[in-house]
Amino acid sequence: MNGAGTARNGDGMAEEWLIKGARIAGADRVADIRLAGGVITGVGEDLSAPGARVLDAAGLVALPGLVDLHTHLREPGREDAETVETGTRGAALGGFTAVHAMANTEPAADTAGVVEQVWRLGQQAGYCDVRPVGAVTVGLGGRQLAELGAMADSAARVRVFSDDGNCVADPLLMLRALEYVKAFDGVIAQHAQEPRLTEGAQLNEGEVASRLGLAGWPAAAEEAIIARDCLLAAHVGSALHVCHVSTAGSVEIIRWAKSKGWQVTAEVTPHHLLLTDDLAAGYDPVFKVNPPLRTHADVAALRAALADGTIDCVATDHAPHPVEAKETEWAAAANGMTGLETALRVVHLAMVDTGLLDWAGVADRMSARPAAIGRVPGHGQPLRPGGPANLTLYDPAAPAEAVDPAAHASKSRNSPFAGMALPGQVHATFLRGTATVLDGKVTR
Repeated sequence: MNGAGTARNGDGMAEEWLIKGARIAGADRVADIRLAGGVITGVGEDLSAPGARVLDAAGLVALPGLVDLHTHLREPGREDAETVETGTRGAALGGFTAVHAMANTEPAADTAGVVEQVWRLGQQAGYCDVRPVGAVTVGLGGRQLAELGAMADSAARVRVFSDDGNCVADPLLMLRALEYVKAFDGVIAQHAQEPRLTEGAQLNEGEVASRLGLAGWPAAAEEAIIARDCLLAAHVGSALHVCHVSTAGSVEIIRWAKSKGWQVTAEVTPHHLLLTDDLAAGYDPVFKVNPPLRTHADVAALRAALADGTIDCVATDHAPHPVEAKETEWAAAANGMTGLETALRVVHLAMVDTGLLDWAGVADRMSARPAAIGRVPGHGQPLRPGGPANLTLYDPAAPAEAVDPAAHASKSRNSPFAGMALPGQVHATFLRGTATVLDGKVTR
């Protein structure tokens, strides 16, 4: 799309916008969208707004601003890999208006003071809203509950708690955490990995791992924890969210739990929707991740589950690492992949181009549902008059271009999609009516 009419004031901000001719996801129509004072003031045909900035959105899909339930921003402590500023700049470029910052920082986000620090850094950066995720246990050590109530009552208003990177393996501790957060409508987000079954594990247990001589990572290690925790959540009547589901068996367990009416939700990452363990054949650590890449059958099951709603949402698990942590031998390399700036394009390829989701489905799985699961006010709402002006304009017809991690806003370059041609382009992102991204570039 052309950038004509995207005039901005001196600091790159704009108080009032008229977006012309966008295709509203889920509304099956083309309409103008008027933004003023941080809210949507009109959606319809031939709208006018004298003095407003005008954006020609012909051919663009208008989505509610994307919400990520699973982002590693690394600050405090690992600013060599990412900061709140660089991570949220990348998030805005990917179409996100809110992200959940995971707790495995240094120090861990296990106190009110740390989560408030992360929350304030997000406010200062201004690219998207940052919702800190509190640790379930002190130091993510799995031995003692962290200050869940204090984090919930803090200025950050934490509602999601996770030891992601580590599993809350102790069933009694998990039960107590579920009981505790129920009082304030909180959620425990579990990293499902039975530690004894994955000691020394390097790659999905199967043919590829055997051929490469790498220790296998059994699907049962994920599935056993999910089954256990679904039962615990049902016993307590509390909310469980399953992080980065990766196996067909996990899908069946979650489907069973939902059929019981239990408060169980789940996410899948973009890389688990597209990539398989075959990519590890060259021992390139960029493909090393936790949980590991699985088989083609698992990918098919995950896509089908996202399409039918068994898996509620897409979450990036954006996990930046410095070069030295990834460009080393496989066994010594860190787990993790970046993903904020490519997530929507991967979902376009894996789910929309395959006919499994339409753009209304994308809006549901990448905005509405994650906002509801994460208890994020002001996000995930349909684009209607009176609603918050958090939205993303996406160009689905943009020519497929090879991913270049060096061009990303993230400080880290460990993208598994490097060199892969992905369709589409985020054209603009608006946070409460302020353009954080225009013409595919950040505004400051």
